[in-house]
Formats: sequence, C-alpha cells, structure tokens
Amino acid sequence: MAEKPGIFPTFFISGFECSTFVWKDQGRRNLTCETQHHLYAREDYQMLRSLGIAVAREGIPWPLVDKAGSYDFSCIDPFLAAMAEAQIMPIWDLCHYGYPDDLAPYTDEFTRRFADYCRAAAAYVTARLPGQHFFTPINEITFFSFAGGEWGWVAPFKNTKTDRFQLRLSLCQAAIAGVKAIREVIPEARMVHIDPLVQVVAPLDRPDQIPAAYHETYVDTFLAWDILAGKKHPELGGSPEILDIVGANNYSFGQMEYREHGPHAALEPHDDRIKPLCELLKLVWERYERPMIIGETSGMEGGRAAWLKDVIEESLAAVNLGIDLHGICLFPAVDMPDWHTGAWLHNGICDLHPEGENLKRILHQPYVQELRRWQKELNRVTELDTNPFSDPVELQDVIKAAKRLQTQPDQNWH
Repeated sequence: MAEKPGIFPTFFISGFECSTFVWKDQGRRNLTCETQHHLYAREDYQMLRSLGIAVAREGIPWPLVDKAGSYDFSCIDPFLAAMAEAQIMPIWDLCHYGYPDDLAPYTDEFTRRFADYCRAAAAYVTARLPGQHFFTPINEITFFSFAGGEWGWVAPFKNTKTDRFQLRLSLCQAAIAGVKAIREVIPEARMVHIDPLVQVVAPLDRPDQIPAAYHETYVDTFLAWDILAGKKHPELGGSPEILDIVGANNYSFGQMEYREHGPHAALEPHDDRIKPLCELLKLVWERYERPMIIGETSGMEGGRAAWLKDVIEESLAAVNLGIDLHGICLFPAVDMPDWHTGAWLHNGICDLHPEGENLKRILHQPYVQELRRWQKELNRVTELDTNPFSDPVELQDVIKAAKRLQTQPDQNWH
C-alpha cells in the first residue's frame, strides 16, 4: 500500500492537441486531424506506453459529435480502442475551444446543451472503458475567453474586455453545469480544470500600467478557478468539489509585458522580471489548497530537454514547500502546428515528418533521455507493466527526491 498515494497511475502524463475552434480566417479546424492523431492513435498510445506514461489528455470534439442535441461519438472509437490496448487512462477534454455552430456561448441554451452533451459523453466512455474517469469540461477557460472574447481569434470573435469577461462567466457557468451532469452518470468522476499560469509586468517606461499588469497577474489569472471553487460568483454553483484538481499550464510565453491592445509581449528568457515557476505554483496552492498537476508544459525545438529539467526542478522545489503535486503533463505527445502560421512548433515528445500524405512520428531523443533520467531519479516506472492501474503513484518517492535534491527556484528560462 502506498504511503502517500497519488491520484494517477503515473506521475508523468501526456496529451494530444485536440482543438476544434472556428479559426478567424479558416473556418472550423480539427487539430486531431491536422496532426493525424486520428489515424495514428494506436501508434501514439503505444509510444506513451513504452515511455512509462499511463495517463493522457484526449479530446471529444463537441462541435462534431453534437447534432443539435443528438450525438454521434463514433469518431472517438479509435481512441477508446487504442487506449484500452495500451492501457492508457484518459483525461477527457469535452470542450477544447470548439462548440456547435448553432450555439452562442452567452445564452442559457449553451449551458443546457453543454450539460446534456457532458452527460451523454460520460455515459458513452464509461460503458466502453472501465476504471476511473477524469474530465476537463472546458479547457483553459481564461485563455478561451481572451482568444474568443477580446482578440477575435476564434468564435465567438468578440473584441472587448467586457466581451471577454462575459464569455468567461458563460464558460464557467457551463463548466459547472457540465461537472454536475457528469457526476449524475459517474458520481466518483474526477475533474481537472486547466488554465495557464500567467505573470504580467508593466513596461519599464510605463509605471502607469503597473496596476493593470498587477490585476491581470493576481486577479484575472485566477477568476475562472475562483468561480469554479465558489470563491467568486457563488450564484453559479461553484465549490471546492467542483474545482477538484487544478491543472496549471506552464509555458515561457506565460510571462509577459503588458500591452493595452492585443496579446501581451512575451518576456525574453533572461529578463530579470521573470518569476520562478515554483513561486507561481505556490500562489495557486495557497489560494485553493486542491490537488495540482502541471496541466501542460513543453519547450521548443532543441530546448525541450533543458525545459523539462527546469520544470521538474521547479516542481520539486514547490513540493518542498508543501504543494500537493500529483503529476506533470508533457504536452503535446506529438508535434502540433502553430495556429497562426501552420508551421510545426517542434514541441512534442515526437516530431512529425511528412512522408507523402502521412506524418511519421519520430521521437525527440534528448527529450526522451531527460524524461528517463527523471523517472529514475523519482523512482518512477520507465515502461508500463501488465497492469499499470494496479497501484497509484507513490508520491512519497517524489517527496523524498525533492528533499534529497533540494533544487532551488531559478527565474531564468533555459
């Protein structure tokens, strides 16, 4: 029996880019198809199995399965079969920036339809995949509200701060209704609510923007989680049980210099205004005291291995501060295109190399080698055994490694 059992069967988690937004100048997109994950599901999940990863974030495309209230979930059958064969436990993303064409997110009908869809999705997957079930009802509510409410990148293509705030409230209301609907079907289902870790600073020559930057860092970043937890807008029905597990995403572009209009500018790697990841994780932990994972993280190009080293060292420093950290999600498992340009980002465990009409998966070996090193350092499995779900992660091993290594927070990005 584990001395301190974790929530998941492995500490390292992964996932697949599964956005289904309506993009500003391209119509409906499906990133699962753009990366050919739908064609390579079996290979993709066997790859995770070989790397000792038994948990993956996977999407159910709401706008594609919901036919005005009736449902066709057959598009996820290849994923269900591949996960069952590889013994991978999913965290189902039920709305990854996309919703049906006949809905508007500012309406009560949006909330009702989303709850009905969540109920149907939960029934579908639990009937076909036994075991514990995890869901992310609406992915990155805060970022979604920026992208669709203020920047006009994705539907509903709004472009004011007021629109952004209203969209966030609507998404939170739908997410809370979705959690309740899922638990009507699976009372023991766990929820992982994903949003970015953000730090915004004022330009050095604009001290007048310090209050706005502070508000975005210490108020705006937390509003969606606050609503889900019942800390803000309690009339929407949030509670600590609704928030459940906090998934904090960490990317270098999450630390930014404030801009009044449009997305903020990412800080350069050695900017002394950058805060250590450990410090950002501590802010989230002190606010909610809920189990946490790093919901997404990855470096780019040749910096992936160094990025992983930095994230794990920061995470262990956070564990030494008492943070209840249950996993780190290496996201994505396979490469993904830049939404704006279509260029491959080279941020996955696997790169994608075109061979005719196919996208061949090629492991980025330095990234894999760094993962292997940390699996051994933390006494984690490097390959799944015949029953990876038989025992949860022994988090005491992670705690012991954190105490032994005594890693220190570092503000610089690799």
